[in-house]
Amino acid sequence: MVNVSCIGVGCCQTPIPNGIKDFTVSVKHSNVSEFNPCSFAFVVEEKAYKFSTLDLQNMQDKRAFPLVLDWAVGKQTCKDAKKNTAGYACKATNSNCFNSKNGPGYLCNCFSGYQGNPYLFDGCQDIDECKTRNHECADNACVNHMGSYSCSCPMGYQGDGWRNGSSCTPVIPKPSNSKNIIIALCISISLLVLLLGGSSVLLGLKRRKLIKLQEKYFQQNGGLMLQEHILNHGRSMETTKIFSNDELKKATNNYDESRVLGKGGYGTVYKGVLSDNKDVAIKKSKICDKSQIKQFINEVILLTQINHRNVVKLIGCCLETEVPLLVYEFITNGTLSDHIHDRSRASSLSWERRLKIAIEIARALAYLHSETSMPIIHRDVKSTNILLDDNHTAKVADFGASRLIALDQIEITTLVQGTLGYLDPEYFQTGQLTEKSDVYSFGVVLAELLTGEEAISSNRPESYKNLAMYFGSTLKEDHLLHILEDHIVNEGNIEPIKEVANLAKACLRLRGEDRPTMMEVAMELEGLRIMEKHPWGKDNQTTEETEYLLNTTTLSLNIDIGAGSSVSVVSGHDSMINQLVKPLDDGQ
Repeated sequence: MVNVSCIGVGCCQTPIPNGIKDFTVSVKHSNVSEFNPCSFAFVVEEKAYKFSTLDLQNMQDKRAFPLVLDWAVGKQTCKDAKKNTAGYACKATNSNCFNSKNGPGYLCNCFSGYQGNPYLFDGCQDIDECKTRNHECADNACVNHMGSYSCSCPMGYQGDGWRNGSSCTPVIPKPSNSKNIIIALCISISLLVLLLGGSSVLLGLKRRKLIKLQEKYFQQNGGLMLQEHILNHGRSMETTKIFSNDELKKATNNYDESRVLGKGGYGTVYKGVLSDNKDVAIKKSKICDKSQIKQFINEVILLTQINHRNVVKLIGCCLETEVPLLVYEFITNGTLSDHIHDRSRASSLSWERRLKIAIEIARALAYLHSETSMPIIHRDVKSTNILLDDNHTAKVADFGASRLIALDQIEITTLVQGTLGYLDPEYFQTGQLTEKSDVYSFGVVLAELLTGEEAISSNRPESYKNLAMYFGSTLKEDHLLHILEDHIVNEGNIEPIKEVANLAKACLRLRGEDRPTMMEVAMELEGLRIMEKHPWGKDNQTTEETEYLLNTTTLSLNIDIGAGSSVSVVSGHDSMINQLVKPLDDGQ
């Protein structure tokens, strides 16, 4: 038994385990001298009391020993107590919870750097170490932060700011040579002026080079010829516009990918917004034939004057690029193909609406073949090249493969162009393109409108993958009703549908000379619609009355399409720029 250690004869100690609720002290001893039969036991806080052998001699004189009273909140752990937000005792924002070491319950403490009562909402407040001087910073170098502090020398002093480091000392400015400063400043300003001036000169040269290049392209692409024509024809060409390259760049956000409407093998179509907030479609092709410039300009001049409600209108062009850009008005409701072959849209195309669309397409093609100053053959009539506006009005579009026909010509010999499933079989055999080739393609579109089938489909038997063959064979076997779109047929329109089917069959005849003209097709379709609107004429109308009705229809049609009766055309169309600007494949 020695000082500080109560282990041995006459003295022993033992710790009280954590978590006990009560205890009893029992002292037993043996071989105790008669002069000192007393025993003592007491509870004392371990860190507050140091054993001394002298305590054994005057134990009776000691009235008290240091003792610490431990306490805790409740009987739950911190984890369980936090679940009950209302009863959770650690209210202060900057406080934490810890479990009691001596039994159940928990206690609260303020975070390091904070002081106060953690059991109150605002009980833990920041300790300003700089004011209490409870820090290790050099003089004037202490910077207080919430919950902490840092040491940094104030402005004009140098050092690390820590008391045990390099203390803050004033910065002594080095003597400067004002003459050298002025020289250095002048050199810097001169270099800056030279740099700005050089950049300005380079930008100017680059801009001038770009302007000259645009002027070169403008002349190469027939810009002067087009300008002269516009000036000579005044009001008749007032709708034709020659756009600058900068205008179209701005309209398409410099031809950003997000503006792409479609891409084909020969170029891209972008959506643009002009300065007057008008939406347009801009075709940017890749291939250009310089030998066809004059023909290209003539076609642009002619096509910009077309003003038919069912033909999308060419607004103008840009000639300042290597390949001319063509600008059209924009149509938002997609292609006829989208509406026919998308099952969710097809149901909205009733028989009446399909007949109306067929009539409008026929009107447009008849107008192009017969009513323009030079007949125009489209050469790529298909459902993806028929656009619909918000009222489901048909607009014939994409004249990228079309050609003008001189008045003394009836056919064009050309390379095979167009789309499989719509191509005139006679076109493959002779290499000669006539207006009847458009009639054949229109016949395929009519079959699509009636059946909802695609022009080429692997879902049909091998011998009937081609819709024209499948449609003709079905009519021959008198099975038309088996292939019609279900929702367009009712008891009242079976006969008109059969009439349209027979008209499609006539358009799909193998020999072009056996097919009707587009004008005849438009007249017959108009007559059918009039008959549907006036059912009183179906049963008892005489042959004489029918002929009169058709003659009346012919007159009405000539007035409508010959005058190009629409003033508000909603889209634009391409020229037959087959040799100069190649067509896209996306139907835009």
